[in-house]
Parts: sequence; structure tokens; C-alpha cells
Amino acid sequence: MMREGGPTQQQALASSTSTTAEDSTTSSTTNMRDVGDAGWTTAPPPPTTALPTPKFSSLPSPAIAIPPPAPTHSSSPAKKQMITQHADSARVDTQLNTHRLGMRVAIDAAAAASAGVLVAPLITMIDKGIIENASGRCSLKESLKGSLRELATTPLKFIGGRPFVLILSLYFGTYFTANSIDTVSSTLTPSTPLTATTSGTSKFIATSSANLALCLYKDSRFTQLFGSTTSAARPVPLPTFALFTVRDCLTIFASFNLPPIIAPHLEHRMSEEVKKYVGAASVAQFATPAAVQLFSTPLHLLGLDLYNRPSDGAKKVSVWGADGRVNQVVKNWGMSAIARMGRIVPAFGVGGVVNAKVRRGLMRRVE
Repeated sequence: MMREGGPTQQQALASSTSTTAEDSTTSSTTNMRDVGDAGWTTAPPPPTTALPTPKFSSLPSPAIAIPPPAPTHSSSPAKKQMITQHADSARVDTQLNTHRLGMRVAIDAAAAASAGVLVAPLITMIDKGIIENASGRCSLKESLKGSLRELATTPLKFIGGRPFVLILSLYFGTYFTANSIDTVSSTLTPSTPLTATTSGTSKFIATSSANLALCLYKDSRFTQLFGSTTSAARPVPLPTFALFTVRDCLTIFASFNLPPIIAPHLEHRMSEEVKKYVGAASVAQFATPAAVQLFSTPLHLLGLDLYNRPSDGAKKVSVWGADGRVNQVVKNWGMSAIARMGRIVPAFGVGGVVNAKVRRGLMRRVE
């Protein structure tokens, strides 16, 4: 029994082992085939499960507040204010007051023309008389009478004559230049009122240049028209031009630059009763150009004498002596100074006041 059962169990065990080995071999072969087919070097990963697609809400996303940058030293309030003020001041300095600039220039011309037309007749007669008296043509009194007679009997001939046109051009150009400097000043500096007047170096140079150019031309023409009759008309010598230039510089300085300087001092010294009738500015405008004639008249007379009595090789004119140039100047100084005061007061006194008031009144309507 034991012999018969033993082999049977061994055979069954071997058969089971063989079957298990074959199954293992078959499974291994199958696995290797799958690996070769799919290209896997290891076992294939487990299948992944697709996640559901999230559905975003249509509501707006909440705003994210970004904190402001921390203030630095350069953005401090004090420095910001300083930078703003500097920018504002630079912007103001570059601005120009061009408000109705064309109208303002027209007002300057109208004021100059009104003053020039007012003073030209009297100044024409006085200038003609002084030159005719210095040349010996006739006395100052006789010359003034003849000019008044011509103005009364033939006014159109007098106004259309060359002497009147020369005088009108002279004072129109002088006043217009002075007014233009004031307009330029108010244009470049917007804070300056349109009615303000200047008294600086620029105004003196510009006005003197215009007055000198026009006045020298006028004097040369007057000297040729009413000068000495003993010799033919000739060009005005250079020394005469130089004396006329110094004379006019003194007059211009006393007419346009001194009155604004002297007026405040007169204002403190004038009583309230006097101020009711006349202002300090008007007194200064009349007094300063008249007073300077005491110093400028000798220069004028000496220039005329150099033209009327030229000193050439054939005839020498001495400086001193009874017939010298100094004696000739002193002899006519008093009468000529009074006559020049009479022409300067209307020219730069009355004319200056009229020019300033007309310009001021018209400019106030433009402001």
C-alpha cells in the first residue's frame, strides 16, 4: 500500500509543478509580448481618470488694492511745493502780455501825433527865429512876427511848408519812440500796468537815438534854409553836429528821465493846497527841460557860429576877442536861452504832459 500510494503522490506533485511552471512561462511570455508590442520597458501605468473641467463663475474678479509707493525724500510735500512754485514762476516769466497789442501801438502813435501837432507851430517859429537871429538875417522879434503873420493869413501854406513838416516829424518820432518803450516794457513784464511809464537806461538810449537822428537832420536843414546869407548853402560841419548831439542829449535826459526821478521829491514838498491845482509830475515835466536850457543853449549857439562863420585858410575866426566865438555866444545867450525855454516848455513840457495824459487815458480803456 505504502509503495503503491507513494509514486502516485509524487506523480501528482510533479504534474502540478509542471503545470504551474507552464502557466508561469506562458504568463511571462504573454507579458513580454505585450511589452514588445507596446514599447514598455516596465509594466504599463494604470489608466488615468479625466478630471471634470471646472466651470468659472461669470462674476467679476475682486479688485486687488495696490498700496502706493512709500514716500521718498524727493517726493516730500515741501519739495513738491517748491518745484511747483519754481515751474509757475518760470511759466509766468516766459509769458508776454500781448493783449490788444496792435491797439496799444496805435494809441502810442495817436498820443505822439496829438502832442506833435499841438507843439509844432510854435516851435517852428522859435527855431526859425533863433537861427535867423544868429545868422544876422533879422532879429528874433522880427522873425517871430513874420511867422505869426504867415500862420494867420496863410495857415495851409505854413502847415504844408518844409519847416513845419520837419518839426512835426521830429516830435512825433521822439514821443512815439518813448511811448513804444513803455509798451514794450508792459509787454515783456505782464505785471506792469499798461499805463506805466519807464525811466531806465533803455528808454534814454532809444529816445535819444531817435531824437538825435531826427533833430540833427532838422537842424541841418534849418541851418541851410535860414543860415548866413553871405555864403552859399553848404554841408553842416562835424563839430556843429557834435555840439548839437550833446545839446540834444541834455534835453532828452531832462525831459524823459529826470521828471520821474524828481516828481516824488516834489510830491513831499508841495502843500495840499498847491496839489489841488497842479501835480508834482506836471511841475517836474515843465521845470526840468526848461532849466537845462541854461546849459545847452551855449552849445547850440556855438554850433551855429561854426556854421555861419567857418574858419578856413583865408579867414581865421578867433575864440576870444571882441569878434571871437565866445563873445558871440555870450552876446546871444540870454535872449536865445529864453527863446529856447519858450520852445522847450511846449515841446517837452506841454507836449510831454499831453502825450502822457492822452496815452494814459486811452490805455485805461484797453486794460
